Amino acid sequence: MELRTLRYFVAVAEELHFGRAATRLHMSQPPLSRAIKQLEADVGALLFVRSPAGVTLTPVGTVLFDEARALLDHADRVRVRVSAAAGVTTITVGILGDGTDPGMSRLAAAYRRRHPGIEIRVRDADLPDPTCGLRTGLVDVALTRAPFDETALTVRALRSDPVGVVLRADDPLARRDALRLAELSDRRWFQFPRGTDPVWQAYWNGGLPREGPVVRAVQECLQAVLWNGTVGLAPLGHDLPAELAVVPLTDMAPSRVVAVWNAGDTNPLIRSFVEIATTAYRH
Repeated sequence: MELRTLRYFVAVAEELHFGRAATRLHMSQPPLSRAIKQLEADVGALLFVRSPAGVTLTPVGTVLFDEARALLDHADRVRVRVSAAAGVTTITVGILGDGTDPGMSRLAAAYRRRHPGIEIRVRDADLPDPTCGLRTGLVDVALTRAPFDETALTVRALRSDPVGVVLRADDPLARRDALRLAELSDRRWFQFPRGTDPVWQAYWNGGLPREGPVVRAVQECLQAVLWNGTVGLAPLGHDLPAELAVVPLTDMAPSRVVAVWNAGDTNPLIRSFVEIATTAYRH
């Protein structure tokens, strides 16, 4: 059994869906299905029970799932130890957003357990740079939010969060249970500085050109609401000052938390980081 095939199998076993696993692995579904069928032929037994809704593990598949994860974990540890012997003992992680996210806390704890000898350097990024300095070599991997220009990057989706509009608590719209983007068409919105990734800017403007104050950080966004009545978007579930309110938007695409790194980067520390993040953000 090749490690690559076992990684394919583990992805399907964790997602319980070939389509989602293919997306996670950045490949199309047919070659993934062929690889799993070949693995079943090598094992001599079915590993999944397939249905239109997805898949479930067979008893044989459950045994292989446990063994495959242990084997892949060991392979990652071997790669990390070799990298450490070669002097690669540090990675720099860029973070955009809420550093108190429970997923990030679980990731930090799990990574420390897996790689106690690796030093993690953290770089907080401002809102105009959704890749947190990845393109300019300031970080090795980033925890951020999509969408943005993904050219020459590899992106792993970790979680999707519904989005709401941030308003002053005394705004009449703040009393609503939900809103639509069209109801905010006459309002001023946050803007990012000139030169910001247009895909990123368009998402946080609800897909339309807007006017409003230029901001660079989350706190600047909140102050713009407090002082000027500006509106903007934010993922739901974050604590806000009592003077602010967030109302869910019914027609806004969710905000995706993602791990992103440079395409072609084979650093095993980064690969291990992304795999641990995938599990940490799923809970």
